[in-house]
Amino acid sequence: MIRPFVIGFATTLKHLFRKPVTVNYPEQKLPMFPKYRGKQVLMRDENGLEKCVACGLCAVACPADAIYLEAAENDGTIMAGPRYASTYQIHKTRCIFCGYCEEACPVSAIFMGKDYELAVYSRDDFIWDKQDLLVPAATTAQ
Repeated sequence: MIRPFVIGFATTLKHLFRKPVTVNYPEQKLPMFPKYRGKQVLMRDENGLEKCVACGLCAVACPADAIYLEAAENDGTIMAGPRYASTYQIHKTRCIFCGYCEEACPVSAIFMGKDYELAVYSRDDFIWDKQDLLVPAATTAQ
């Protein structure tokens, strides 16, 4: 009867003097593992143009049907190549972060980032548009 109490107190004393493993979260962030797949990002090329050519392979490869895109021809008004995605959406409540979209892209336009802070307040905010996913264009200082 007393043996379980002694084992419990011994376990408590053993862990009482160890260094805590907690992290002061908002100020400190844990580094992610190299193969971690977080929020998707649409990349730009060296000239600042969108890399996505709207081939649709990412949408076809997605097992959860979370990617929707519409292709359009560029008339020179968009900072993109001759063909681009006029609408590019990822539905985050469907996404299973498998990385198939990244593997299927022939021009490496989509990249699985390391961002893990994906909480939102509304269900509608889980649909990320092209503006949310696209890397900002580099500005030149004059």
